[in-house]
This record gives sequence, structure tokens and C-alpha cells, in this order.
Amino acid sequence: MKHKLIPVVLTAAITSVATLFIAAKLQNNVPYIGQAPPKQLPVNYTYTASGATRAGAPVDFQLAAESSVKAVVHIKTQTKARAVVADDMFGRMFGQQYYIPPQMGSGSGVVVSPDGYIATNNHVVAGADEVTVTFNDRYTAQAKVIATDPSTDIAVLKVNEKNLPFIEFGNSDDVQLGQWVLAAGYPLTLDATVTAGIVSAKGRALGINRAQSTNAIEAFIQTDAAVNPGNSGGALVNTDGQLIGINSAIASPTGSYAGYSYAIPSNLVRKVVNDLMQYGSVQRGYLGIMYADRRMRSPEELTKLGIDRADGVYVDGTTDGSGAAAAGIRQGDFIVKINDVDIHTEPQLQEQIARYKPGDNISITYVRNGATKVTTVQLKNIEGNTNIIRTPTATRALGANFRALSGEEKKRYNIEGGLLVTDISRGAISQQTNMKKGFVITSVNEQPVASIDDLQKHITAHNGKAQIAGFYPGTRGMFYYGLNGITDLEKEQ
Repeated sequence: MKHKLIPVVLTAAITSVATLFIAAKLQNNVPYIGQAPPKQLPVNYTYTASGATRAGAPVDFQLAAESSVKAVVHIKTQTKARAVVADDMFGRMFGQQYYIPPQMGSGSGVVVSPDGYIATNNHVVAGADEVTVTFNDRYTAQAKVIATDPSTDIAVLKVNEKNLPFIEFGNSDDVQLGQWVLAAGYPLTLDATVTAGIVSAKGRALGINRAQSTNAIEAFIQTDAAVNPGNSGGALVNTDGQLIGINSAIASPTGSYAGYSYAIPSNLVRKVVNDLMQYGSVQRGYLGIMYADRRMRSPEELTKLGIDRADGVYVDGTTDGSGAAAAGIRQGDFIVKINDVDIHTEPQLQEQIARYKPGDNISITYVRNGATKVTTVQLKNIEGNTNIIRTPTATRALGANFRALSGEEKKRYNIEGGLLVTDISRGAISQQTNMKKGFVITSVNEQPVASIDDLQKHITAHNGKAQIAGFYPGTRGMFYYGLNGITDLEKEQ
């Protein structure tokens, strides 16, 4: 048996020696055991506006962060204590009052010009008696509220300073989903804070501005950059440090950051800010259509109208004398493009129209019965013409916007005239009463009112004192509000 094993052992030994010899000769050409053979990974370039960059290149936030915090300010507001006449039955009959204690608020703002103009949210300064701003170097200055626009939740402040660091406007139309952004502001009373995130959606409408305006305009940029109370009015910037939005709201069940924040697009902010600085009010152009809001319709209604299978905004009707009616747009059309911008949702339509002023001609692309058509529409103002509308002194002093009742409204309410309060912001009305938007003013100091000139005339005749009478549509009885010490009601020159 042993003799039989000897040849086997010798054969195995000879084979092993031969293998090691050959391996030694070829050592430089054979990879080590366990080492994967060399592999060339696919590498591509991604195209950007500034040229080609290697995919996955790190994003540098440093310069954008440093420049933005220098131009973002901390806004603090104070509202004085006041006594307000209750608008319930006892208040109207016996003049019952209640006391509102002094209040303080905090928010953020963005310096948009070196000579001291600051953009912020309307809700940050609404109703405030005193506004101060603190810069990144801790210098504090008094600020004047130049004008506000509750519809877009934008306000413009002014400080008497020169050569201030400011943020340049970027183009919010260029913002893309997944793009890195920075939010800069003063959250939770902290010093200047910068957070980073990405753009998670565009053209979002939350309905939040309806609380302060009957003509709310919303098309928010949604991000996941951390934003908390105090960030309102702060800057949303891209990695180049350009302003692409004003932070305005968060979606949260607790009131603190829960993953989603919303900013007003910079292209809309720039238009509103320029109008407020130049005219004291926004020169808003109106297309003159009623549209079907998909969110407010049932699936059956959407199917019946064909909206469930169509892109664009469904036209539910046009107003008489409007630019849309004159251009031939009619019920059943789908608006799919404004100038060169595609339109998919109602908020997108609102935002695009809000960028233009009365008298502007815009190109509208729409679909009718499957056929694509193009027409030109001249936008008009709320009064149905193309004139510049400047804020009357009465509107500025009272802190509210008004419009005369339409013929249909006067017939519905069975009155000869009146003024509808469309918005209430900072001024005598918010400081001395609890009047709400939607109130119809029928008389001031027992004199009938049918226009803003009537309102101003009757208050001026009584040295800034007024008893305003009117009603709320849908409620019974008259309501009365008393005002005192109203100033700056002189006639416009």
C-alpha cells in the first residue's frame, strides 16, 4: 500500500514545484488573488449655464452665505396698547370696549438697494406702530413702512442709510427642482442664521394669503431648507448669492419647522417692490377671466369639463369689457402659455399675470376643441382701464384698500352706493377698530359714501374724526366704528 502512495506523492510534489516556478516567472503579469481587474467607470459631464462641470462636483455655500447674511436684517415691531369698540350687539348699542395690550413682533428683511430700501413680508409689519431693523453688525435704525401689498404678502421699508450691502435679484424662472438653495434670516430671535436645502416644488398655493387679502396671489417656491418663526421676510438665495425668493411661510402642525418652507418668487417680488416704491401701490394687470380651480372641483366635475385629461388652466368665463373678452378668449378654452412660459396650474397663471401692469400686451396661447390658438391680450386695472392707480392719502392713513360697489352689488344689497373694504393693513383702522375686510361702508359722519374721495372729504371736515357705518354682507344689522386723530388726509397735489 505504501509503495502505491509513493508515486502519487512524488507526482503532487513535482506538480507543485512546477506551478510555483511558472508563477514566479509570470508574477509581473498576473494580478493578486482577490484583486478585481481594472475597470473604467463611465464618467460624464453635466452641462450648466457657466460651462461644463464634472458630475458630482461639491457645492460651495460659503460665499453665498457670507454675502446674504450681510444684507439680511432683523426686524422688530411694536404695537401700542389700545381700546377697541366691540362690534357685537352690546358694543354697537352701548359702546362696549375691550383692551388690547401692547404687542411685539419679530421677523426678517432683505436690503434690496444700497440707499436703504428693504423688502419683507406684509404680515411682519402689519398693524405695527414702530418698526426697527438691526443689521448683521448689530447697528439698529428706525424704519418707515413705505407701502404694503397684502395680496402677495410683500412690504417695503426704508431706512435713512447709504452704501448698504444688498442682495441682487436673481431670476426665479431659472430655479429648478433639486437645486441647492440657502435660507437666511433671524429665526427664533437668534442672530443671523443660514440653512441649506433643495427646491422641492414650484408654483405652490397654500391659501394663506386669503387671510389678509380678497385678491390673494400665491405661487410659492417650496424648499426643505429649515425655516422657523422669525424667518418671515428673509432671503432665499441660490449658490451664487442671488435673491430668488422671500421666505414667507412654513407647513407645520406645531408652528415650527417640520420639513417644508415656502418663498415668494423673486420675479414677483421685484415687480411688487418696484411698484410700491414708485407709486405707493401695485399696478396690477388683470386678464379678466374666471377659471376652474382643480383643487375645488370634484372628480365628476373635472371629468365633465374635460379638465382631468387636459393641460393648462380651464377658462370658466370672462368679464365684460376685459382684455380676455376683447381678444376672443371664451369659456371652455384652456390657457397653456403666457408669452414663452408654459402654464399648467392656476397659481402659475396668477404669478405670470401679476408680473405685468395695466396696458401691457401679452401673448396668450390657448387650446380650443383640440386646436392651439394664439392671441394678444391687453391687461387692464381693477377699474377696467389702463390708468396708473396711485394710493389715495385716505387709503394710506386709514391702512386699508377700498373700491366702489359695482352696479350688481348695489342692486344685490339694495343700496345706492358704498365702499367695500378689500384689504386692511397698517393704519388707523387696524389700530383703533376690529373692522374686517369685506365690510361695506355706507356712511361716514352720517354722510353717504360712494367713493374714496367722499370718505376722505367727510373725515377731513371733522378734523380727523369719523364714525363709520356699514354692514357685513350675509349678516344682519349695522355696524359702527369710531376713529380719532386721523392725520395726513390732505388732498393730493
